[in-house]
Amino acid sequence: MADVAFVGLGVMGYPMAGHLAAAGHRVTVYNRTAAKAAQWVEEHGGRSAPTPAEAAAGAEFVFCCVGNDDDVRAVTLDSGGALEGMVADSVLVDHTTASARLARELGGACAEKGCGFLDAPISGGQAGAENAALTVMCGGEPDVFERVNAVIDCYSRAVTLLGPAGSGQLTKAVNQLCIAGISTGAAGSWQMDNRAETMVQGKFDYGFAVQWMRKDLGIALEEARSNGAHLPLAALVDQFYSEVTALGGLRWDTSSLVVRLRAMSGDGG
Repeated sequence: MADVAFVGLGVMGYPMAGHLAAAGHRVTVYNRTAAKAAQWVEEHGGRSAPTPAEAAAGAEFVFCCVGNDDDVRAVTLDSGGALEGMVADSVLVDHTTASARLARELGGACAEKGCGFLDAPISGGQAGAENAALTVMCGGEPDVFERVNAVIDCYSRAVTLLGPAGSGQLTKAVNQLCIAGISTGAAGSWQMDNRAETMVQGKFDYGFAVQWMRKDLGIALEEARSNGAHLPLAALVDQFYSEVTALGGLRWDTSSLVVRLRAMSGDGG
């Protein structure tokens, strides 16, 4: 069993950290809202820390699952961030869906301190986190992956190393493009298979929100601009989701794209 830290107790991080504790790992948590961390400790044991650096102190593995690039930098690289408390040979694993550029930046910062790093965005949603059935897409060095793989298994059903730092984030970007824009064919559509009935009923409170999909599409489009790739479908779908937001759907789940189609057809949503 290992001493681990978990930074970020949102709808994904909270159950993920819980699975680590249930497996017998010694878990220290940090959350921006301290009351959430206190609640987690009451449910799962372990302890909480007032800063990411203090949570990471003495930990062999430090896991992070927050909102976006800026949030990741705040809890890892800024004053009081996790890297400040980490020691040589420890490993930082970032489960946030963020940019490949940030992943490479974190990989370099960890290397300077003698620490390992994996960018490891996740797929499976809240249900996957609660049921320990996440898919984890990893970028980093093989020896680092081998060290932490068994720990990540505590909350996942598939963990794959895809290449050097940034590769996990690039794979997640492709994953999100498929979710956002494909309805048939070999890639299939989880949305159409699982949300068709609730889409007809106009129910859109089933998880992954439009605002987060737009964040992920933004990451993919930014990466495409930097490497010269063309993603016209992704740009179009992002535009469609911006129209859903204008219709009041910022926090609706992503199947709410049907509302935009109804509005266009004059069906009234």
